[in-house]
Amino acid sequence: MSGRMLVIGIGNGYRSDDGAGLLALRMLKEMQLPDGVTCLESDGDGVWLLDAWAHAERVILIDAVASGACPGALHRLDPHVTSMAFAGPRFCSSHAFGVWEAIQLARALNRLPPDLLIYGIEGECFCAGTTISPVVECAVKEVVKLIWRDIQSHMIE
Repeated sequence: MSGRMLVIGIGNGYRSDDGAGLLALRMLKEMQLPDGVTCLESDGDGVWLLDAWAHAERVILIDAVASGACPGALHRLDPHVTSMAFAGPRFCSSHAFGVWEAIQLARALNRLPPDLLIYGIEGECFCAGTTISPVVECAVKEVVKLIWRDIQSHMIE
């Protein structure tokens, strides 16, 4: 693999399904990840994200979204080929400058990672609590499998 791969799980573990990205990242960390893959947890602060991915060639973000789709639905977006100006999946964030804004600013400043992939997991409940909905937990397991395949395919390149 050329360059560094960064996988960032985003969320708030105290807002139920908003912790889906964090759970997915923790599951990935339990697997034997190849050298060169770094896993980081984030609360979704946009400025932190811009700094975190500054030197990475490949970045995978995992976050809960609320687009109105069925809970547990998976969204896979590549901001380099998919316009994110639509009113589709929005990233849940308690920050005024979060994931969505970081991506838009990075695009405007030409600071998007060369290879950026976003997995959004449609949440069901974003209320206070630490329990993830069963349908979202199933989706998290599926995202982990998909990301594992993405990592493996990049290792071959």
